[in-house]
Amino acid sequence: MDKREVEIVVISDVHLGTYGCHAKELLKYLKSIKPKTVILNGDIIDIWQFSKRYWPETHMKIIRKLMKFVVEGVPVYYLTGNHDEMLRKFADMHMGAFHLQNKLVLELDGKKAWFFHGDIFDVTMQHSKWLAKLGAIGYDSLILINSFVNWCLTAVGRQKMSFSQKIKSKFKDAVKFINSFEQTAADLAIENGYDYVVCGHIHQSEIRTISSENGNVTYLNSGDWVESLTALEYSEKQWKIFKYDAKDFKTDDVEEGLLSDSEDLHSKLDIPTLLQKIKLEIA
Repeated sequence: MDKREVEIVVISDVHLGTYGCHAKELLKYLKSIKPKTVILNGDIIDIWQFSKRYWPETHMKIIRKLMKFVVEGVPVYYLTGNHDEMLRKFADMHMGAFHLQNKLVLELDGKKAWFFHGDIFDVTMQHSKWLAKLGAIGYDSLILINSFVNWCLTAVGRQKMSFSQKIKSKFKDAVKFINSFEQTAADLAIENGYDYVVCGHIHQSEIRTISSENGNVTYLNSGDWVESLTALEYSEKQWKIFKYDAKDFKTDDVEEGLLSDSEDLHSKLDIPTLLQKIKLEIA
């Protein structure tokens, strides 16, 4: 399959290490594109809920694919989120084409783009982190139940459904929070003179212009790879939302080989053990 050339791809909220992560679909997407820059906008690895008991091979393949981009010289920016906030201790680390940061500003065709996860706008994260972590566990459990229900629906020829999206759409507080999140991000970006503000965190993909009395800005959100399976792509001076559709990826290609000079590194890399050490060190 010919790879699509993309100037910038933005992915967030993958939640590797959890049952809800759609790693197989993400891997197919990553193998279908040829990006010039990759921005991982937070919550890529879910260190909050990480357990050595659950780390499927497909999750490891995502790490390998991202490392392959790095080895090939493609700049990969890992911006920390709340579920991988333990990595903030190592922020501003640069190894070749790999960059671990909390935020990023790029100039795109004469316009400034500001990238960050967005959890700083979440009041629950700032003042009741224990509640946010409890909610994350409940969310993952809901995804498990939802997966079983969708398996049953598919078996009888019915359309799949999303429990969490239905819940979000029913509760006004959830809608109000999302609107407030977007407006806050936009206001801050306008205040600082940015043309684009690119976030993750709320699992709601979006591209829209937000205005205030001080100006306007294009607000973008990359969504997630738990339910919506979306990413942001920038090419030819335009942003668009990529939405994964299984019918566009009918063939399940064998994973591409990694460069020979890094084979030993990949074979020895034990992500589950590394993450467990990080959790113990910072706890």
